[in-house]
Amino acid sequence: MRAGLVQLSVTDDPVANLAATLAHVRAAVAGGAGFVLTPECTNLLSSNRAHQRAVIVPEDQDATLAALRDAAAAAGIWMLVGSLGVATGDADGRFANRSFLIAPDGAIAARYDKIHMFDVNVSETEVYRESAAYRPGAQAVLADTPFGRIGMTVCYDVRFPHLYRRLAQAGAQILTVPAAFNHITGAAHWEVLLRARAIETGAWVLAPAQCGFHAEAEGKGRRTYGHSLVVAPWGEVVADGGETPGVTFADIDLAAVTAARHRVPSLAHDRAFEGP
Repeated sequence: MRAGLVQLSVTDDPVANLAATLAHVRAAVAGGAGFVLTPECTNLLSSNRAHQRAVIVPEDQDATLAALRDAAAAAGIWMLVGSLGVATGDADGRFANRSFLIAPDGAIAARYDKIHMFDVNVSETEVYRESAAYRPGAQAVLADTPFGRIGMTVCYDVRFPHLYRRLAQAGAQILTVPAAFNHITGAAHWEVLLRARAIETGAWVLAPAQCGFHAEAEGKGRRTYGHSLVVAPWGEVVADGGETPGVTFADIDLAAVTAARHRVPSLAHDRAFEGP
C-alpha cells in the first residue's frame, strides 16, 4: 500500500482550510496513494474559545468531514482524517479532538477521540491547556483494513508508550499519529518519540503533521513543527515531509513488521513485577 501523508498549515478558517486540504488530497491520489492521511486539527487551529464555539459543529454537520468522505469515495481510497474539532453536546461544552478512518466507499470505518490532552508549559510565554476546550477520550481503537490493522492515536498520545504497546499486542501493524506538534518540543522530541514507538512495537508509524505559522483572526496564532514522518518497524525514518505544506509518500510493506517482531519479539516478553 502506498501511503500519502498530507502536511498542512491551517488557519482558524475551516472553509479556506478545506480548499487547501482537498488540493493536497488530489495530489496524493495522483501520486498513487491508496491510503491518504491528514494531520491533527485538519479543520482548524484556534485558541479563541468564542471562535471555536462559532465554527465547531457536531460531526454530522461538519463540512470538512463530509467533503473528505466524498473525496475518499470518489477516488476509492482509504483516508485517515487525522483529527477534527467536533462538538459533543457535553454538559460542560467541551469538544472532542476526533480522528476518523474513512473507507473507500466514504463510510466512517472507525473513530478515535484523543485520550491525552496537551496541558503543558512549553515556556513562560507559551502555555497550552487543551483540556479546557476538549474533553479526553477513554477508548483505544483498532481498525481492520485490507492492508493491515491500524492503531489510531493523536499527537500528544505519542508520549505515552503503554498505549502503543497495548495496540500492538492487540494486533496493530500500523500506528497513526496525526499531529500539530509544537515547534519547540518538536525540534527536541518529535523524531525520537516516533522512532521509539516504532522500535518498541515493531510497527509502521505514520505521522502526518501541521507545519509553519497558523494565523488567527483574533489571537496570537501558533507555530507547529512539520516534518510529517513515516517510520519503519525497525526504526528507520523512510520519509520526512520537511517544513512546508505538501504530500509525502511511502510504500508500506507488512513483511517489515513480521521481520522486526521476529528479530526482537519483545511484545511477547512482558513479565509481572512488584513495585514501586
